Amino acid sequence: MPEGDTVYRAANSLRAALEGKVLTRCDIRVPRYATVDFTGRTVDAVLSHGKHLLIRIGDRSIHSHLKMEGTWQVYPRGARWRKPAFQARIVLETADSTAVGFELGVLEIVENENDAVGYLGPDLLGPEWDAGVAVANVLSDPDRAVGLALLDQRNLAGLGNVYRNEICFLRGVDPRTPVRESGDIAKMVDLSFRTIVANKDRSQRVTTGDRRAGRHFWVYGRDGKPCRRCGTTVESGLLGDNPLAERQIYYCPYCQRQPS
Repeated sequence: MPEGDTVYRAANSLRAALEGKVLTRCDIRVPRYATVDFTGRTVDAVLSHGKHLLIRIGDRSIHSHLKMEGTWQVYPRGARWRKPAFQARIVLETADSTAVGFELGVLEIVENENDAVGYLGPDLLGPEWDAGVAVANVLSDPDRAVGLALLDQRNLAGLGNVYRNEICFLRGVDPRTPVRESGDIAKMVDLSFRTIVANKDRSQRVTTGDRRAGRHFWVYGRDGKPCRRCGTTVESGLLGDNPLAERQIYYCPYCQRQPS
Protein backbone atom coordinates (compact mmCIF):
# COMPACT_ATOMS: atom_id res chain seq x y z
CA MET A 1 0.00 0.00 0.00
CA PRO A 2 1.63 3.30 -1.04
CA GLU A 3 2.50 5.55 1.88
CA GLY A 4 5.15 8.22 2.36
CA ASP A 5 8.01 5.73 2.55
CA THR A 6 6.93 4.12 -0.75
CA VAL A 7 6.94 7.49 -2.49
CA TYR A 8 10.27 8.39 -0.88
CA ARG A 9 11.85 5.27 -2.39
CA ALA A 10 10.20 5.92 -5.75
CA ALA A 11 11.68 9.42 -5.77
CA ASN A 12 15.14 8.03 -5.01
CA SER A 13 14.85 5.58 -7.91
CA LEU A 14 13.60 8.25 -10.32
CA ARG A 15 16.27 10.68 -9.15
CA ALA A 16 19.02 8.22 -10.02
CA ALA A 17 17.49 7.58 -13.44
CA LEU A 18 16.42 11.08 -14.46
CA GLU A 19 17.91 13.93 -12.46
CA GLY A 20 20.39 16.03 -14.42
CA LYS A 21 19.73 14.04 -17.61
CA VAL A 22 18.17 15.01 -20.93
CA LEU A 23 14.87 13.39 -21.83
CA THR A 24 14.96 11.59 -25.16
CA ARG A 25 11.27 10.68 -24.93
CA CYS A 26 8.26 12.11 -23.14
CA ASP A 27 4.92 10.40 -23.58
CA ILE A 28 2.15 11.69 -21.30
CA ARG A 29 -0.96 9.57 -21.74
CA VAL A 30 -3.47 11.93 -20.19
CA PRO A 31 -5.71 13.70 -22.74
CA ARG A 32 -5.43 17.07 -21.02
CA TYR A 33 -1.63 17.00 -21.41
CA ALA A 34 -1.37 15.17 -24.72
CA THR A 35 0.47 18.08 -26.34
CA VAL A 36 3.00 18.50 -23.50
CA ASP A 37 6.41 17.25 -24.58
CA PHE A 38 9.55 17.64 -22.49
CA THR A 39 11.77 15.81 -25.00
CA GLY A 40 15.14 17.51 -25.17
CA ARG A 41 14.71 19.12 -21.76
CA THR A 42 16.83 18.39 -18.69
CA VAL A 43 15.24 17.06 -15.51
CA ASP A 44 16.27 19.50 -12.81
CA ALA A 45 15.11 17.66 -9.71
CA VAL A 46 13.00 14.81 -8.39
CA LEU A 47 11.54 15.03 -4.91
CA SER A 48 8.78 13.68 -2.73
CA HIS A 49 6.52 15.40 -0.23
CA GLY A 50 4.45 13.02 1.82
CA LYS A 51 2.60 10.83 -0.67
CA HIS A 52 3.21 13.24 -3.57
CA LEU A 53 6.03 13.11 -6.13
CA LEU A 54 7.37 16.04 -8.17
CA ILE A 55 9.63 15.97 -11.21
CA ARG A 56 10.91 19.49 -11.96
CA ILE A 57 11.67 20.45 -15.55
CA GLY A 58 12.35 24.12 -16.16
CA ASP A 59 9.44 26.27 -15.00
CA ARG A 60 7.01 23.35 -14.72
CA SER A 61 6.70 20.18 -12.67
CA ILE A 62 5.18 16.77 -13.25
CA HIS A 63 3.07 16.09 -10.17
CA SER A 64 1.89 12.56 -9.39
CA HIS A 65 0.15 10.72 -6.58
CA LEU A 66 0.06 6.93 -6.48
CA LYS A 67 -3.33 6.64 -4.71
CA MET A 68 -4.05 2.93 -4.15
CA GLU A 69 -2.81 1.23 -7.32
CA GLY A 70 -0.14 3.49 -8.78
CA THR A 71 3.56 2.79 -9.11
CA TRP A 72 6.66 4.24 -10.76
CA GLN A 73 9.09 1.74 -12.25
CA VAL A 74 12.53 2.30 -13.76
CA TYR A 75 14.04 0.04 -16.44
CA PRO A 76 17.22 -0.04 -18.50
CA ARG A 77 16.35 1.49 -21.85
CA GLY A 78 14.79 -1.13 -24.12
CA ALA A 79 13.99 -3.57 -21.30
CA ARG A 80 10.60 -5.26 -21.19
CA TRP A 81 8.12 -3.69 -18.77
CA ARG A 82 6.76 -5.76 -15.90
CA LYS A 83 3.29 -4.25 -16.23
CA PRO A 84 1.07 -3.95 -19.34
CA ALA A 85 1.55 -0.90 -21.54
CA PHE A 86 -2.13 0.09 -21.34
CA GLN A 87 -1.64 0.86 -17.63
CA ALA A 88 1.13 3.38 -18.35
CA ARG A 89 0.11 7.00 -17.87
CA ILE A 90 3.53 8.54 -18.52
CA VAL A 91 6.83 7.40 -20.05
CA LEU A 92 10.04 9.38 -19.54
CA GLU A 93 13.19 8.15 -21.22
CA THR A 94 16.86 9.15 -21.17
CA ALA A 95 19.81 7.76 -23.09
CA ASP A 96 20.04 4.79 -20.72
CA SER A 97 16.85 4.56 -18.63
CA THR A 98 13.08 4.43 -18.98
CA ALA A 99 10.79 5.58 -16.16
CA VAL A 100 7.13 4.58 -16.38
CA GLY A 101 4.28 5.71 -14.17
CA PHE A 102 1.59 3.00 -14.08
CA GLU A 103 -1.99 3.54 -12.90
CA LEU A 104 -1.15 6.82 -11.22
CA GLY A 105 -4.09 8.19 -9.26
CA VAL A 106 -3.07 11.77 -10.07
CA LEU A 107 -0.91 12.96 -12.93
CA GLU A 108 -0.74 16.63 -13.86
CA ILE A 109 1.60 19.33 -15.08
CA VAL A 110 1.81 22.33 -12.76
CA GLU A 111 3.56 25.68 -12.98
CA ASN A 112 3.18 26.41 -9.28
CA GLU A 113 3.97 23.43 -7.04
CA ASN A 114 2.14 25.15 -4.20
CA ASP A 115 -1.11 24.46 -6.06
CA ALA A 116 -0.40 20.73 -5.77
CA VAL A 117 1.27 20.34 -2.38
CA GLY A 118 0.94 23.67 -0.60
CA TYR A 119 -1.82 22.44 1.68
CA LEU A 120 0.28 19.59 3.11
CA GLY A 121 1.65 19.56 6.62
CA PRO A 122 5.33 18.91 7.43
CA ASP A 123 6.81 16.00 5.49
CA LEU A 124 7.90 13.22 7.86
CA LEU A 125 10.69 12.23 5.46
CA GLY A 126 11.55 15.71 4.23
CA PRO A 127 14.62 17.82 5.05
CA GLU A 128 12.44 20.48 6.68
CA TRP A 129 10.43 18.17 8.96
CA ASP A 130 9.04 20.23 11.84
CA ALA A 131 7.61 18.13 14.66
CA GLY A 132 6.36 21.21 16.53
CA VAL A 133 4.18 22.29 13.63
CA ALA A 134 2.85 18.74 13.18
CA VAL A 135 1.93 18.51 16.88
CA ALA A 136 0.19 21.89 16.77
CA ASN A 137 -1.74 20.82 13.69
CA VAL A 138 -3.01 17.64 15.35
CA LEU A 139 -3.93 19.49 18.56
CA SER A 140 -5.85 22.16 16.64
CA ASP A 141 -8.93 19.90 16.58
CA PRO A 142 -8.99 18.21 20.01
CA ASP A 143 -12.38 16.56 19.48
CA ARG A 144 -11.38 14.77 16.30
CA ALA A 145 -10.52 11.06 16.43
CA VAL A 146 -6.76 10.69 16.70
CA GLY A 147 -6.80 8.06 13.93
CA LEU A 148 -8.26 10.65 11.57
CA ALA A 149 -5.85 13.36 12.69
CA LEU A 150 -2.82 11.17 12.00
CA LEU A 151 -4.10 10.27 8.55
CA ASP A 152 -4.88 13.89 7.62
CA GLN A 153 -2.07 14.98 5.30
CA ARG A 154 -2.74 18.60 6.23
CA ASN A 155 -1.46 17.83 9.72
CA LEU A 156 1.63 15.79 8.84
CA ALA A 157 2.43 14.34 5.43
CA GLY A 158 3.35 10.73 4.82
CA LEU A 159 1.36 8.47 7.13
CA GLY A 160 -1.12 6.05 5.57
CA ASN A 161 -3.48 3.48 7.01
CA VAL A 162 -0.80 0.94 7.93
CA TYR A 163 1.17 3.42 10.01
CA ARG A 164 -1.96 4.99 11.48
CA ASN A 165 -3.08 1.66 12.93
CA GLU A 166 0.36 0.59 14.12
CA ILE A 167 1.19 3.93 15.77
CA CYS A 168 -2.10 3.92 17.66
CA PHE A 169 -1.39 0.39 18.91
CA LEU A 170 2.14 1.24 19.99
CA ARG A 171 0.84 4.26 21.93
CA GLY A 172 -1.96 2.18 23.48
CA VAL A 173 -4.75 4.32 22.04
CA ASP A 174 -7.84 3.24 20.10
CA PRO A 175 -7.88 5.13 16.75
CA ARG A 176 -11.40 6.40 17.51
CA THR A 177 -10.25 8.19 20.67
CA PRO A 178 -10.49 12.01 20.54
CA VAL A 179 -7.15 13.78 20.31
CA ARG A 180 -7.75 15.39 23.72
CA GLU A 181 -7.93 11.93 25.35
CA SER A 182 -5.01 10.39 23.45
CA GLY A 183 -2.18 11.21 25.80
CA ASP A 184 1.02 12.96 24.78
CA ILE A 185 0.58 13.91 21.12
CA ALA A 186 4.21 15.02 20.88
CA LYS A 187 5.26 11.45 21.72
CA MET A 188 2.82 10.07 19.16
CA VAL A 189 4.19 12.36 16.44
CA ASP A 190 7.77 11.49 17.42
CA LEU A 191 6.97 7.78 17.22
CA SER A 192 5.41 8.33 13.78
CA PHE A 193 8.61 10.04 12.66
CA ARG A 194 10.94 7.39 14.06
CA THR A 195 8.89 4.52 12.67
CA ILE A 196 8.63 5.79 9.11
CA VAL A 197 12.30 6.83 9.06
CA ALA A 198 13.27 3.32 10.18
CA ASN A 199 11.34 1.92 7.21
CA LYS A 200 12.22 4.46 4.52
CA ASP A 201 14.83 2.26 2.85
CA ARG A 202 13.04 -1.08 3.33
CA SER A 203 10.97 -2.71 0.61
CA GLN A 204 8.80 -4.31 3.34
CA ARG A 205 7.52 -2.27 6.28
CA VAL A 206 8.19 -3.64 9.74
CA THR A 207 6.79 -2.15 12.95
CA THR A 208 7.29 -5.12 15.29
CA GLY A 209 11.04 -5.44 14.77
CA ASP A 210 10.46 -8.97 13.45
CA ARG A 211 11.20 -9.30 9.74
CA ARG A 212 9.96 -12.86 9.43
CA ALA A 213 7.09 -13.33 6.98
CA GLY A 214 3.71 -12.66 8.55
CA ARG A 215 5.16 -11.03 11.66
CA HIS A 216 5.76 -7.48 10.42
CA PHE A 217 2.76 -5.78 12.06
CA TRP A 218 1.16 -5.61 15.49
CA VAL A 219 -2.49 -5.22 14.48
CA TYR A 220 -2.78 -4.08 10.87
CA GLY A 221 -4.63 -6.70 8.82
CA ARG A 222 -4.83 -9.04 11.82
CA ASP A 223 -8.54 -8.86 12.77
CA GLY A 224 -9.68 -12.10 14.38
CA LYS A 225 -6.14 -13.07 15.34
CA PRO A 226 -4.60 -12.91 18.83
CA CYS A 227 -2.84 -9.73 19.87
CA ARG A 228 0.91 -10.29 19.74
CA ARG A 229 1.25 -8.60 23.13
CA CYS A 230 -1.63 -9.91 25.25
CA GLY A 231 -3.45 -12.58 23.25
CA THR A 232 -6.78 -10.77 23.08
CA THR A 233 -8.51 -11.06 19.69
CA VAL A 234 -7.71 -8.13 17.43
CA GLU A 235 -10.83 -6.34 16.22
CA SER A 236 -11.52 -4.15 13.19
CA GLY A 237 -13.94 -1.46 12.11
CA LEU A 238 -14.32 1.58 9.89
CA LEU A 239 -13.30 5.16 10.61
CA GLY A 240 -13.71 8.25 8.48
CA ASP A 241 -14.97 11.83 8.49
CA ASN A 242 -17.82 10.62 6.28
CA PRO A 243 -18.95 7.27 4.80
CA LEU A 244 -17.03 7.86 1.56
CA ALA A 245 -13.79 8.48 3.46
CA GLU A 246 -13.97 5.49 5.79
CA ARG A 247 -10.89 3.30 6.09
CA GLN A 248 -10.30 0.09 7.99
CA ILE A 249 -8.98 0.30 11.52
CA TYR A 250 -7.48 -2.54 13.58
CA TYR A 251 -7.03 -2.51 17.35
CA CYS A 252 -6.61 -4.62 20.45
CA PRO A 253 -9.51 -3.86 22.83
CA TYR A 254 -7.29 -4.69 25.83
CA CYS A 255 -3.99 -3.00 24.93
CA GLN A 256 -5.55 0.15 23.49
CA ARG A 257 -7.65 2.30 25.77
CA GLN A 258 -11.12 2.87 24.41
CA PRO A 259 -12.68 6.29 23.81
CA SER A 260 -14.88 7.53 26.65
